[in-house]
Amino acid sequence: QVQVVESGGGLVQAGGSLRLSCTVSGLTFDDYPMAWFRQAPGKEREGVSCISRRRFSTFYADSVKGRFTISGDNTKNTLYLQMNSLTPEDTAMYYCAAGPRFGVGNWCFGSPATSTYWGQGTRVTVSS
Repeated sequence: QVQVVESGGGLVQAGGSLRLSCTVSGLTFDDYPMAWFRQAPGKEREGVSCISRRRFSTFYADSVKGRFTISGDNTKNTLYLQMNSLTPEDTAMYYCAAGPRFGVGNWCFGSPATSTYWGQGTRVTVSS
């Protein structure tokens, strides 16, 4: 049984930082490109960042480029999202997701519907 568990969300002031983690079990982690998505209240879910299977290639939404960094440790089956210079517009539920098995690294922007496994999400709230 595949499990995807996010952690690290919380309340932070504007300009602050948070580091999200996502631990995956029940699958061969490096078979899957991974991604972070987010959904703000009243808005559609959007891709934030995705990463290739070997965790070498990374891709970002324009809104977070230069502020967020995605990384992964295949020895620990864990995905990370370092978020710096947070603004209230970053307030959302953040979800970790696995892409299609053996898929391309930028799947979260090109073909988000090909996601395979999702976590329950971790809430990030940025106060002004």
